[in-house]
Amino acid sequence: MTDSPAMQDALFPSDDAAPPPPQPRRRAARSGVDPVPTVPELEELAHALPQRLRMGTSSWHFPGWGGLVWQGDYSEALLSKQGLKAYAQHPLLRSVSLDRSFYRPLSASQYAAYAAQVPDDFRFVVKAPSLVADATVRGENGRSVQPNPAFLSPDLALQEFVRPVLEGLGGKAGALVFQLSPLPPTLLGRLDEVLARLAQMLQAVQPELQSFRATAPDAVVAVEVRNREFLAPAFAALLREAGATYCLGLHAKMPPIEQQLPVLRALWPGPLVCRWNLHRKHGAYGYEDAKALYQPFDKLVDPDPATREALARVIAGTTGAGQLAYVTINNKAEGSAPLSVLELARATLQKP
Repeated sequence: MTDSPAMQDALFPSDDAAPPPPQPRRRAARSGVDPVPTVPELEELAHALPQRLRMGTSSWHFPGWGGLVWQGDYSEALLSKQGLKAYAQHPLLRSVSLDRSFYRPLSASQYAAYAAQVPDDFRFVVKAPSLVADATVRGENGRSVQPNPAFLSPDLALQEFVRPVLEGLGGKAGALVFQLSPLPPTLLGRLDEVLARLAQMLQAVQPELQSFRATAPDAVVAVEVRNREFLAPAFAALLREAGATYCLGLHAKMPPIEQQLPVLRALWPGPLVCRWNLHRKHGAYGYEDAKALYQPFDKLVDPDPATREALARVIAGTTGAGQLAYVTINNKAEGSAPLSVLELARATLQKP
């Protein structure tokens, strides 16, 4: 589907285009980054989407999004620190995945600082620290160094992740995602033991989540995996019993979306959490290849309408049943996460 002239002008303003009228609420003095002026078509598209759907991207610090999310040229460092306010003014971007929390636990005050920069109807998708979500301790090159004794620790999951997120984000907490890194062969051969540990951790998390229900009513706990061996009835039963959901991980390490849906059907009715991470053409270890090909992330290089259509159907079914839906997209999915969100929004509105 091609963009209308108005949409193209809004997303890719020309050098000789007339400057937008002054908009005090968007002045750089407030955030240091000016959001791109919106146009009625974007506002109308956002208004027509299900209100229980929140879409967004993986982080927001990309200079190549000039003309898509912000107006002007900014450094990655400035965007990382001050770009979230501008990002959250885009009508379609009502969520974002906080990926930095995977590498180091964040404090409640750090989460609160993020929450202060976004509107009340914004919801964060937050990744659990590798401290509890990775079965191995990794070196600087990402290779496994030794087994992680804290893997799936209930106490650390609460102390270093769940409590700080809920205390800091409050009502802006969306999906708390335990993205389990690929298991080493030794553990993959003992998957029953891993499932038992996962169940123990999730059962400890659920009462904590319920204790914050009044202040964080939309918060859900989800588990994303990178081994297809998890996709079995026992895994779905575990999630259901623990009050958690499955995070659709659209990544080449996992089967296509259609082959992951049986887990969600086993949990129905329930919320949708989806992280669209990487185009399948790049293979399981293709992040760097995708990054090199897609930078500066300002256009769709490898459109994937089949995945988009399948995901739109799941969104429509989930929100149509009155359930929450959180969907975040990486630049490596198609080339430009904001444009992927735009096309997914259009596809969602075409579903009955």
